[in-house]
Amino acid sequence: MKTELKLIVRPTEIDVNGHVNNAKYLEYLEWARDEWYEAGELSYKTLLELGCQTVTVNININYRKECLQGQLLTVTTEQDSARNSSYVLRQTILNEAQEICADALITSVTIDPSTRKSRPIPEQLRNLFSS
Repeated sequence: MKTELKLIVRPTEIDVNGHVNNAKYLEYLEWARDEWYEAGELSYKTLLELGCQTVTVNININYRKECLQGQLLTVTTEQDSARNSSYVLRQTILNEAQEICADALITSVTIDPSTRKSRPIPEQLRNLFSS
């Protein structure tokens, strides 16, 4: 499953260098991951009902091209791989010219909300990696 989130770079996201601050890219990726979970019918509430929460444990991001105020960006999210309790999502930020501005691999772990320990990925989430 692949999702797309479109957004416009706002003035408050620009740093002293006149482009999007590096930390804002991480926010864009987070917003797009929320869209991916929602598209897979796995809202935060649904995951809790399955006895599961997700925790981001690693982000590997490549900043490839600066983004500027007013630009329309598209953030794509798709599954990469899944193991027992961890999984990887592949994300890309594209500008209007379809140039890659950033790409990232995000590793998350599923945990039991009561014990705060890792637990196997629920079937509903695992199924998104086989589509």
